[in-house]
Amino acid sequence: IKSGFEKVDYRQLADIYVLNTCSVTENANKDARKFVRKVKKENPNAIIAVIGCYAQLKPDEIGEIDGVDIVLGAEEKFNLINHLDGLDLNKETKIFNSKIDFASDFKSSYSLGERTRSYLKVQDGCNYNCSFCTIPLARGISRNDTIQNTIRVAKEIATTEVKEIVLTGINIGDYGNGSDESFFGLIKEMDSLNGIDRIRISSIEPNLLSNEIIELSASSKKLMPHFHIPLQSGSDNILKAMRRRYDTNFYSDLITNIKVKIPDAAIGVDVMVGFPAETEEDFISTYNFIKQLDISYLHVFTYSERPNTDATNIDGIVPIEKRRERSKKLHLLSDQKLLKFHDQFIGKKRAVLFESLKNGQLIGHSDNYIKIKSKGNPNLINTIQNVELIQNDGQYVYGAVA
Repeated sequence: IKSGFEKVDYRQLADIYVLNTCSVTENANKDARKFVRKVKKENPNAIIAVIGCYAQLKPDEIGEIDGVDIVLGAEEKFNLINHLDGLDLNKETKIFNSKIDFASDFKSSYSLGERTRSYLKVQDGCNYNCSFCTIPLARGISRNDTIQNTIRVAKEIATTEVKEIVLTGINIGDYGNGSDESFFGLIKEMDSLNGIDRIRISSIEPNLLSNEIIELSASSKKLMPHFHIPLQSGSDNILKAMRRRYDTNFYSDLITNIKVKIPDAAIGVDVMVGFPAETEEDFISTYNFIKQLDISYLHVFTYSERPNTDATNIDGIVPIEKRRERSKKLHLLSDQKLLKFHDQFIGKKRAVLFESLKNGQLIGHSDNYIKIKSKGNPNLINTIQNVELIQNDGQYVYGAVA
């Protein structure tokens, strides 16, 4: 408002639309183009600014989309207000895009869109060079603020109604790389933060999920028993071709270590199907490897060819239909894993943070990330309650407030 702009709900008509794009898959790019067409149909006079990863990787391609007024790359997006002030709508699309190699600034930021939960971004960029990934091209090198400054931002969140902070980033386990600080050091400080009841770690690379992080999570009342750990493949041949920094033995030992120290922990796993040269034997190895792991659920991704990645030079393209078939099998396996995980807690009590009301029922998540439905007073939203888990319904578990 101090700059002359007021943020409105995305469903309301607006004068300016800002699209923050992803570019992990080709579908993300298609979605961006679709969004621009939709906005122009609803409000032909609106200004459209496109920022984010797609804008960094393919600014000229976005600039050619009819209706886009301004394109801002990874660094320039933070100067959006200044660029809008200088925009001349009678001229061609403006593109501001600096080389991602020069991206070095970082300031922690957080969301307040939800009353119960805030996403605190503590890190950006990635120094890894996985053969299928465009993120280093779009986001640059790994960078973060100091622990002291990050905690200062977390304390701002603690002054709000928010009960849970989710720590996010591109490669959060790499926090502090090149300094005497570390991700473990950060969460150790976060663990003593007043005014926040829960801290949840988002996706973290297996080779960066240290034993000290696991042990701190096991002893902490604030750090939630929930990890999301990318696997990508259960075939060591494919892991090597992907340039991942671990093998299946390392990954299996990591899961075992977590479950020994935190038996009730939820463990989510990213897995990719259809990577170039993934044979039927490779896929079977992946399926069988995941089947024997004591995990809770999968996020299944279908490999998507991305320009300027080394994976596109690997022979042995997997047909699209075969990719879909493999994806379907892993989705079914994920459903089985989730059912089994939920079944362990039927008849037991878990601490649940209620987040919303849907069809007259309270909706929330347990400490170990089980989606809960329960009857109860709407006043319980944004409170943590002891809930007895009664019935497993697949994606949700029905519970009763104790």
